[in-house]
Amino acid sequence: MAEARFRFAASRAVWWLLAPFGVRPGNAWLALSEAELVVRFGPWRLRTARDNVLDARRSGPYRWWRVIGPHLSLADRGVTFGTNAAAGVCVRFATPVPALLPGRWLRHPGLTVTVADPDGLVDALRRRSP
Repeated sequence: MAEARFRFAASRAVWWLLAPFGVRPGNAWLALSEAELVVRFGPWRLRTARDNVLDARRSGPYRWWRVIGPHLSLADRGVTFGTNAAAGVCVRFATPVPALLPGRWLRHPGLTVTVADPDGLVDALRRRSP
C-alpha cells in the first residue's frame, strides 16, 4: 500500500481561528502507510505503528467547542485534532501514544480526527494487506 494522505475538513473561518496556534491547511493532515499512522496538526504530531491501531469508526456530529482545535479528553485521555463538528474518525490504540505533550508524560489511548473523508480513512485503517 502506498502512503495515503487525508486532509482535515474546515471552513475558512475555522482555519482563521486555528492560525494563531500554528495550524494551517498545509500542516494539518493524516498519513497512513503499511507501516505507520502519522498525524500532523500544526505543531502537534502523533506517530504510531500501523499494528498499534486496534479499530476505527466514524463518529460525530460533535459540539463545536469540544472538537475544534487540539483537545484532551478528561474522561479517557484521548486526543482530538478537530477542524469541524460534522464528522470524524475515532481511532483506538493497543498501546497509548504521545501527541499533545513532548516525551512520554501524557499518552493517549485514542485519537479523534476530523478529516475530509472519514469513511475513506475508516476503510483504509480496516484494510490489511494479505
